[in-house]
Amino acid sequence: MRVGEPVDPRLAWIRTLTQLEAARAECLPGRRVRALGEAGRALGDELRANGRVLGVKTLDNATLPYPTRFAFNGAVPLPWPFVIMTHRTLLVRVATEDGVKQLLFNPTDSEAARNTPFFRNLTASLATRFPFAERLLTKNVDSLEVQLSRIGVRPDEIDVVAFDHFHTQDLRSILGTGDGGRFPNALLLAPSSEWREWDALHPMQRAWMIEDGKRGVPASRVVTFDEDLALGEGCLLLRTPGHTVGNQTLFVHGKEGVFGCSENGCSADNWSPTASRIPGLRRYATDYDVEVILNSNTPEYGGAQYASMVLERNVVDAVPGDRELVQMFPSSEVTASAVAPLIRPRIEFGNRDSGVFAGP
Repeated sequence: MRVGEPVDPRLAWIRTLTQLEAARAECLPGRRVRALGEAGRALGDELRANGRVLGVKTLDNATLPYPTRFAFNGAVPLPWPFVIMTHRTLLVRVATEDGVKQLLFNPTDSEAARNTPFFRNLTASLATRFPFAERLLTKNVDSLEVQLSRIGVRPDEIDVVAFDHFHTQDLRSILGTGDGGRFPNALLLAPSSEWREWDALHPMQRAWMIEDGKRGVPASRVVTFDEDLALGEGCLLLRTPGHTVGNQTLFVHGKEGVFGCSENGCSADNWSPTASRIPGLRRYATDYDVEVILNSNTPEYGGAQYASMVLERNVVDAVPGDRELVQMFPSSEVTASAVAPLIRPRIEFGNRDSGVFAGP
């Protein structure tokens, strides 16, 4: 695996990765899709040929309603306007040249996320029309700190936090604005492009971003970068722009092979639509001759998102026992519900738990 310099002197164990640069440099979009698919397959082979992470733990974060037309790019011809998604955080424990490190991926402040303009307006609209809707559509879960404590991990033992993208994020409680925040020793890995764009949002992004969500966060807590990254043994963070300009995907070599986590899609079916049983997806993929179905709430980078999803599906392994599907684990996953009774993903990943967390 071709690794370069550390991304930051304080994170000598996180190194830049150059395998995908030639594919990314392909100037014609159709060729770039193919090149990224081929390069992703080769990179996945390298990842699975080497060591695994020490542990992976799924932490439930929140449930939320989400427009069906966004979740499946308008491909589902059913009357139910919303699906229910479960948003999850991943804790990953890795062996590095600098000892054992722990990463939290998507540790969203679920209470603060309610101030995202789209969801704030949706909640107000539903409360007016259906007074009991929020109680039915959401469920309470324990805080990340409580869930971490159950497996013997303290918040001050988290070394790095990262997000697949910054939609709905408010970093002020997570990193603090003068104190250490909820994870006082963690540094944030932030793609430079998206970190900058947060200061001057595109109109098509404003509904999904908390405008003040990074205001007051100390610059010393943020590591910005423009590269793919190797995060120790068995773990990569790759640029997958499209859903947002700085979208990124976490890839983990765990007990069941290589899997990825992002919100480019909302179910396993998004990455394998010709194998889907959700009404409309297989036909859409056939009619439009596409390999993947986008999570399309922000379509300004749709072509780039398509290429990124092809990269993702080629890095990861097939699902054990169902090889028509790939192990792309949505950070916000559509789950079967009475709200949309016929919209059932072929599988639900649910949890990705393996390895150990207690001890040195």
